[in-house]
Amino acid sequence: MLDRSGEISLIQRKIRFNPVTAILGPRQCGKTTLAKAVLPDHSFDLENPRDVVRLEQSQTVLESLNGLVMIDEIQRKPELFPLLRYLVDQTPDRRFLILGSASQELNQQSSESLAGRISFLPLAGFRLADVGIIELWKHWMRGGYPRAFLANDDMECQDWLENYIATFLERDIPSFGIRVPATTIRRFWTMLAHVHGNILNYSELGRSLQVTDNAVRGYVDILEHTFMIRVLRPWFTNTSKRLVKNPKVYIRDSGILHQLLSIGAMAQLQSHPKLGASWEGYALEECAKSIGLRSEQLYFWATHSGAEVDLFWTANGKNWAIEFKFEDAPRMTRSMHSALVDLELERLWVVYPGKDVYPLHEKVQTLPIQQVGVYWKYPERI
Repeated sequence: MLDRSGEISLIQRKIRFNPVTAILGPRQCGKTTLAKAVLPDHSFDLENPRDVVRLEQSQTVLESLNGLVMIDEIQRKPELFPLLRYLVDQTPDRRFLILGSASQELNQQSSESLAGRISFLPLAGFRLADVGIIELWKHWMRGGYPRAFLANDDMECQDWLENYIATFLERDIPSFGIRVPATTIRRFWTMLAHVHGNILNYSELGRSLQVTDNAVRGYVDILEHTFMIRVLRPWFTNTSKRLVKNPKVYIRDSGILHQLLSIGAMAQLQSHPKLGASWEGYALEECAKSIGLRSEQLYFWATHSGAEVDLFWTANGKNWAIEFKFEDAPRMTRSMHSALVDLELERLWVVYPGKDVYPLHEKVQTLPIQQVGVYWKYPERI
């Protein structure tokens, strides 16, 4: 069991200040384990038939309980949301911890029923901070799912990931009410792995699958709202330059990406054409966790002339950006100069797999991946 005390403390803090706390993330990423670590007084798992029966008279049962009540896989019983609103309004010191695997349904239900009463915590498996920088290459290769990362060897890891993908497609997708054949989603998911880190071209994907652009958008929505992919939207500025306006797509877990690309070991990855894109996606996810912003607050920026930054956000009234480079010693580029001027950046970091922090420009410096959170939380180090 790895030390995840930071995330446990964050859950406890949210519980203290919010009547309802929601932990959202893909299946098998460790949501239930972390939730149990905060020691709920009562727990229900809506995949357990016994608990489903216990909650047939939901109001009677939940009204009788004191302390912290945990409800796992709550998206299976959406009618609980209005009841939770009533219960916390009647007794403000009630506390509920809810867990879910499909963000779209949960976000919609909570927005309508629990506005102002709920706090969200996205979760995506082990972070690099959980496993330690010494495990960087293993974590990048295997991804953050606990059972994949902790597998005894690469073969066992691959078996688990393949079974996870099959289960997600054949059981989980239908359980969310999605009626798309598993083979279609698997093929589409694999196609996205091959364009990982690229601009999404809906028409091109549609022609390959022999479906309409709207169908492709629907498949993208399915995988995005079940935490399998990240769709990174472009940032628009008032500029005379022609900007890229389509989003970029990433497979969120690097282990899933490598499994879809049939990459079974680090030696294979190091000679694979998607090496740089794989690093970009992996580092992006780690930086997103370190920065602590919601997905809709993160962007990329690119012009048709070739200038771009991989990750852009605004905070504290200033503009910030990150470039991801799989290089031993990154250098300043024309693209970075353009981004500094056009985006009026306060700081541009170049995140790479090295160990040294060094300046490339007055407002640009290299940064080892494990240092992003430190430099973001303590800007006086800049």
